[in-house]
Amino acid sequence: MASSPTQDAVGTPGGKTFFGHPRGLATLFMTEMWERFSFYGMRALLVVYLISGGPDAAEDAQLGGLAMTAVTATAIYSVYNAMVYLLTMPGGWLGDRVWGPRGTVAVSGVIIVCGHLSLTVPGEPMFFVGLALIATGSGLMKANISTMVGHLYDGPDDPRRDGGFTIFYMGINTGSLLATLLIGYVGQQVNWHLGFGLAALGMALGVVQFLVGSRHLSARSSEVPLPLSDPERRGVLRKTLVAVAVTAAFYSVVVATGHFTLNWAMVPLTILGLAVPALVIARIKRDRDLTDEEQRKMTGFTWFFVVAAVFWMIYDQGASTVQTFGETRGANSLFGLDFPSSWYQSLNPAMILLLAPVFAAIWLALNRRGREPSTTGKFSVALVVAGLSFFVFALPMTLTAGGDKASPLWLVLIFLLHTVAELCLSPVGLSVTTKLAPAKYGSQLMAVFFLAVTAGNCVTGLLSIAGVDLRGVGVILAEATLAVIAGVAMYANRAKVKALMGSVR
Repeated sequence: MASSPTQDAVGTPGGKTFFGHPRGLATLFMTEMWERFSFYGMRALLVVYLISGGPDAAEDAQLGGLAMTAVTATAIYSVYNAMVYLLTMPGGWLGDRVWGPRGTVAVSGVIIVCGHLSLTVPGEPMFFVGLALIATGSGLMKANISTMVGHLYDGPDDPRRDGGFTIFYMGINTGSLLATLLIGYVGQQVNWHLGFGLAALGMALGVVQFLVGSRHLSARSSEVPLPLSDPERRGVLRKTLVAVAVTAAFYSVVVATGHFTLNWAMVPLTILGLAVPALVIARIKRDRDLTDEEQRKMTGFTWFFVVAAVFWMIYDQGASTVQTFGETRGANSLFGLDFPSSWYQSLNPAMILLLAPVFAAIWLALNRRGREPSTTGKFSVALVVAGLSFFVFALPMTLTAGGDKASPLWLVLIFLLHTVAELCLSPVGLSVTTKLAPAKYGSQLMAVFFLAVTAGNCVTGLLSIAGVDLRGVGVILAEATLAVIAGVAMYANRAKVKALMGSVR
């Protein structure tokens, strides 16, 4: 049984706990909740806003969007989502070498607020500025706030660690649930830009809360593990300025000659999103400062990364392919209640809040009996269940091919399967990454784990850019089959992966 919120706890600053965990978990829980409120609230509106007024919009949809096709909207969504997670890499680097995790999170929160405020301004230019700022701020925050959760515990063997990450994950989904219901309704039913404004307000509250409550965090969160020397700092600044100047000059020429289209931005970004994870993992593996044990753990981590990329490729289509289906081919009425299609995005966080405590209790109970599934086993289940969700998705897609509307219960089932799979992979993956990470790459390896999301979204982004309609039944079945194969492969090689992980389970 969890201890009460006021019970003393060994190793907890101030002697108080947050339901049996260090008090700092409450600060990080609330910060992540408000950040996810802003992020998922905007994301629930993103695809329907992009197609509003265009050929693929629902007949009774609110006007005022950017009138894009569903294929273009999916490509933009996928690239945006990929960049959010790609930017966790520089976020982790800044946390490890410049500002420390705590300072990086504070800066990132302000950037996110500015991004959402940009979305309140009508027009395509400010819309893309806002997306860029949100992606940058979210990327800077992600790896560092998860690393700070790890700092609250007494090393990898602290039995509260996995439970702490699960509670932290509930903060993510509390914010997601509130956002998709409130921001989704206001944005889709009242005014798009008012909805984006509510997202900005939520993130502003998160920044204030973090600054006030950060005194409860571990002192390690304010430290810079490997500070840049003055020569290194000058070198990084010089290389950054050169890269920015070359990029600006190149795109200035493209724009001036009248050749610029969205693909000039999206194609390089998707290729970058696939190349960077491979290059970063290879660079860490070549680091001669790592011990043999750390090298083996990095090889084990690579297995989890590849499998997670396949999972996120399917999972993140919940807000693009599945969302578009719900907007245009869903009945969007249940028990006499009509609702905006953005509310489908509330299903996953609601189910997380209901099921996360159940999963946490199950893992703890099984652990006490020595029967908890290994991390490899949990990942294998996640991939098979994710594949099953898209096999299910193919059914309503086929049934509505003639113009009929699908029952919302089909989407409820799809998101239920997504949720079960997510609980077997995401919080577990965050936890195992902090355990496998070499000391030199604490925040950075957490960022690398998030790059699995980048890789998965870049695959769907490239397909959409190439003109592939991901709403096709054949494409959906192919993705489902790939996920099941990945899950089976992980399970078949579980002994090999466990050996690489050493004592980590």
